[in-house]
Amino acid sequence: MEETIVGAQASPTAGQIPKQRGESLLETAVRYAEERHWEVFPGTWLEAVDGLQRCSCGDAACPAPGAHPTRPDWATQATGSVTVTRRMWQKHPTASILLPTGRTFDTLSVPETAGFLALARMERMELSLGPVTLAPDRRMQFFVLPGASVKVPELVRKLGWTPGSLDLVALGEGGYVAAPPTRFGSRGAVQWACRPTHANRWLPDAEELISPLAYACGRDR
Repeated sequence: MEETIVGAQASPTAGQIPKQRGESLLETAVRYAEERHWEVFPGTWLEAVDGLQRCSCGDAACPAPGAHPTRPDWATQATGSVTVTRRMWQKHPTASILLPTGRTFDTLSVPETAGFLALARMERMELSLGPVTLAPDRRMQFFVLPGASVKVPELVRKLGWTPGSLDLVALGEGGYVAAPPTRFGSRGAVQWACRPTHANRWLPDAEELISPLAYACGRDR
């Protein structure tokens, strides 16, 4: 089973994604499309160069090695078709798994420290969460209903903050996130802080999570 952060939600509900250790990137991408109905597209991958893990893009200073799109029109690659997903990863079996935002979900992106503080606060508030990822760039992505990128600035203002004062970013149309078990070079893999289950198939609205996230980001400044 793919790693989940200790202390975060890890319900044994059937239908967790992914289910088994050693599952290939192809199998995992197919499961996201088939079980979660998320659109997916393959990104770059890691190659061994002089004993080091380098991004397939060829940039030795790549900021997200093995975890970014391969072409500028990446949005046209995204698909929810299992057949097309299989075909794409058969061409590049080690390609990263990227998920476009603004389609079946948006994400609220916050620093790792604020994310864990918010998760603890949400648990005390008994809020229903969607999936949450933690990436090696030390940011957490909270999956919410589409439309968050439009709502968040005003929601933050209503809480007494100016949008630019908090490190809280809503990713919507035109954005993407890397999905587990995508690796960022030697920095490690994207993990689930709160994994997808049948229980959280229905995503929360950004408005339901914005208060604890804004509070945590304010504390983390």
